[in-house]
Amino acid sequence: MSASVHRYSARSLAGDYARAGLGVALTGAPLLLVSPGSAMIWVLAPLAILFGAFGLRTAGRQATRVEMSDEGIRSTGPFGAAISWERLDVLRLRYYSSKRGRSRPADSDGWLQLVLGGDGRKLRIDSALSDFDAVLARASSEAKRRGLALDDATRHNLQALGLIAEGAP
Repeated sequence: MSASVHRYSARSLAGDYARAGLGVALTGAPLLLVSPGSAMIWVLAPLAILFGAFGLRTAGRQATRVEMSDEGIRSTGPFGAAISWERLDVLRLRYYSSKRGRSRPADSDGWLQLVLGGDGRKLRIDSALSDFDAVLARASSEAKRRGLALDDATRHNLQALGLIAEGAP
């Protein structure tokens, strides 16, 4: 298998950019109107900073490249790390629902976060990454090959996506 490169596109992150921008606007703009001694500064300023940090984190994700090869997986950019498949010792897959009552990744009303670990490094990848399914399938295959123990949530999510059989350890 040759190396494949995956990125977070601006389109896949548009919602996060919109939330960050709207949050900064709704909390930062009123800061210009309140008097310097107002208690509202103590409420609005931290919120504006939080939304600004979220926007910067989103830009950092867009600048990130994930490269997958026969040797391992690596991420370049602000949140970079490299993990050899031979050193893979952690695979966790979490599903975060955006609607109440949804608990399976196949519902597609949410997002997935894949955490890979090895050699003391962690790599976090979410489902906004281009061709996330291929990255997840390869990581799952490598975890199975290495005999990694999976926690219940990860096993449940991989089963819901058809990447491991029901009842698999």
